[in-house]
Amino acid sequence: MTSFLFRALDRRAGLFLAVLLAITIAVPALNLLVPPSSPFHVPTYAVTLMGKYLTYALLALSVDLVWGYCGILSLGHGAFFALGGYAMGMYLMRQIGSRGVYGDPLLPDFMVFLNWKELPWYWHGFDMFWFAALMVLVVPGVLAFVFGWFAFRSRVTGVYLSIITQALTYALLLAFFRNDMGFGGNNGLTDFKDILGFSIQADTTRAGLFAASGIALMLCFLVCRAVTRSKLGKVLVAVRDAESRARFLGYRVEHYKLFVWTLSAMMAGLAGALYVPQVGIINPGEFAPANSIEAVIWVAVGGRGTLVGPVIGAVAVNFGKTWFTAALPDVWLFALGGLFVVVTLFLPRGIVGTLGQGWSALRQRRASAAAEAGADEPPSLPPNSPAATAAPKPAGPTPVKVPAGAEPQPAE
Repeated sequence: MTSFLFRALDRRAGLFLAVLLAITIAVPALNLLVPPSSPFHVPTYAVTLMGKYLTYALLALSVDLVWGYCGILSLGHGAFFALGGYAMGMYLMRQIGSRGVYGDPLLPDFMVFLNWKELPWYWHGFDMFWFAALMVLVVPGVLAFVFGWFAFRSRVTGVYLSIITQALTYALLLAFFRNDMGFGGNNGLTDFKDILGFSIQADTTRAGLFAASGIALMLCFLVCRAVTRSKLGKVLVAVRDAESRARFLGYRVEHYKLFVWTLSAMMAGLAGALYVPQVGIINPGEFAPANSIEAVIWVAVGGRGTLVGPVIGAVAVNFGKTWFTAALPDVWLFALGGLFVVVTLFLPRGIVGTLGQGWSALRQRRASAAAEAGADEPPSLPPNSPAATAAPKPAGPTPVKVPAGAEPQPAE
């Protein structure tokens, strides 16, 4: 497994991971070790905000894996993100215990308010962290597997698949709004106290959650890099570019799609699980189709099919949203929309895709210029070759050998 992950490393991936590792270490250190009076101190709210950006980046990475490399445009990945968040939220609710408003040691407050008499069966086990961490991956993965099994075997593709994914997340939105589902209804799950015995409001916990988000993003990036650079990744690209031809060559296209679709959903669930303890709430609004569409925009802005681009796109767009809401509170939505229009018109390949295209064009021009310069100069010879060591011939007419004893004759 280790060799599988590190085999995908090259100079660009190594540079990206080095920068991400430096941020993962530096931000918590500047928050915990540097005094607040120092200009280098990072406040706790900034740590939480950047941690949320990293979870969005992980969600964008999962969308890019299926859209950028397999051609599956998902408009419902917010559903997997929210399911992972609900799994973590159920664990955090069980940690409240008798410290809730109604003081019930077993039932969460919203169940006491709604006159629930006993804990539903699907809440059992969520008082243990390992079980909740497992469900964070299993629940979105099982849903994605079942959905993909029927969709890909039926050869639903293109815009039809996008509409179905959006219908999926909208159906879950309506279901989780109901109080009888046992997930808090419209209010969702909130008022979290502890995680693994640590206060969720403590600075050290916030720094630890940020570091966990950074590590999860690095590991998922390595997994995606290894998948896309393997033979499996080449088949995925073939399916994206010419699905009928790949099927004609004998590949079971639906199996490849199902694998990458399920893997992507599990990554989105992990992102949601890291998102919830940092923002302190999870409610049905996370299933809103607009959230899934926004994740696609992050990928388009950063650069589809680049892996690094979605991370940059998610952080840049969400930072822009935060900055615009503070600097332009009345027109921030129009400013953000204008940013999307500018990127669409002038950066059709996204930020990273356009930079990569420009860099490739520059290298080709340099190579062409070097080739033309080499064609104008005489070829260089090895220093020890007979041709290079031979004495140069003198200029002018070739001297005539005169026999011994004869008078030299003047030249005519």
